[in-house]
Amino acid sequence: QVQLVESGGGLVQPGGSLRLSCAASGFTIGTNTMSWYRQAPGKEREWVARIRGAGGSTNYADSVKGRFTISRDNAKNTVYLQMNSLKPEDTAVYLCYIPLKDYWGQGTQVTVSS
Repeated sequence: QVQLVESGGGLVQPGGSLRLSCAASGFTIGTNTMSWYRQAPGKEREWVARIRGAGGSTNYADSVKGRFTISRDNAKNTVYLQMNSLKPEDTAVYLCYIPLKDYWGQGTQVTVSS
């Protein structure tokens, strides 16, 4: 049974940093593409970043490029999203997603506010 558990969200001031984690079970992340999405109140779900299974290449939405970094630890079967220079518009629930399985985690709240 596939399970994704996100953690690491919280309240941070503008300009601050957070690292989100997405721990997977019942599924091997190292050989599969994994993605992060986010959804702000009243807005559509937005793709944020992707790390491909083969080769580990990464892609980012223009809105986060240069500030966010997606990575993975195959030994821990965990995907990370390092978020730097956070802005109030980054406030959202951040969700981990497995495209192959069309499976979503439960999400973790990130709030950027002074």
